[in-house]
Amino acid sequence: MSVPQSLSLAGGRLAALAWGEQAAPTWLALHGWLDNAASFSRLAPLLCERLGVRIVALDFAGHGHSEHRAGDYALWDYCHDLLDAADELGLERVSLLAHSMGAGVACLCAAALPERVERLVLIDGLGAVTTPVEESAAQLRKGLRAARRSRSAPPRYPDSRTAVAARVAGGVTRIDAATAAPLVERNLQREADGHVRLRTDGRLLWPSPVRLCPEQALALLGAIQASALLIEGEAGILGERDAARAARGALTQLSRQVLPGGHHLHLEPDRVASVATAIVGWLAQSGRA
Repeated sequence: MSVPQSLSLAGGRLAALAWGEQAAPTWLALHGWLDNAASFSRLAPLLCERLGVRIVALDFAGHGHSEHRAGDYALWDYCHDLLDAADELGLERVSLLAHSMGAGVACLCAAALPERVERLVLIDGLGAVTTPVEESAAQLRKGLRAARRSRSAPPRYPDSRTAVAARVAGGVTRIDAATAAPLVERNLQREADGHVRLRTDGRLLWPSPVRLCPEQALALLGAIQASALLIEGEAGILGERDAARAARGALTQLSRQVLPGGHHLHLEPDRVASVATAIVGWLAQSGRA
């Protein structure tokens, strides 16, 4: 069960990894920014075994093995990746397992299309990154200027170990080599001379031209009808920040658990089992398994 099946979805536009039996109830898993489907390579087998589910983890557009998008990478555009995958898999209502940016996408879909989302399991992410309304022009300026710069070639490394070290050194959030390795490995394209190059679309690093303002983000969270579990890392990105407290308060059916670990606690080798136990326990306690 730990060896995933590779899938091609949405006419080949999206790649995915699947764990579990094909006939089992299917959950969709949504990764974070600059990550990919391998984000769930340690958690998914545990959940499939303990819950009897199938987990299909997407590579969002521009990430992993999925195609790059011709247009912008706005957060709400990833909702189409989610919906296209769900439609192809025949999922009228879907359970979403989502980390970081993927949690933001899951929340947007659950707010806008409550009839499509059965439950949310969110890992160290809740809602959207926002820009105060008075900073809208400055945000648009950053996005427009970035899009007009010359594009650089994707980073190239002599081997995968060097690529992992670069991710550890340059990541936005703290991550160690053992945790980063599955993400980096799936994101590498091997070249004829033995070097490796990142598959990720470099435009993902550009500033977003437009973001939701805080009031919009909270209103969307307040529209979510699905029951939700939020698992945070003690050293994660949410904690007791004002914005995080406000986001948690906006959901009417939210359970929260804070566990040892960082932003990628679901992928940390010594933390993933506790994440699985928390999810299984929540489902059992609420009768949602």
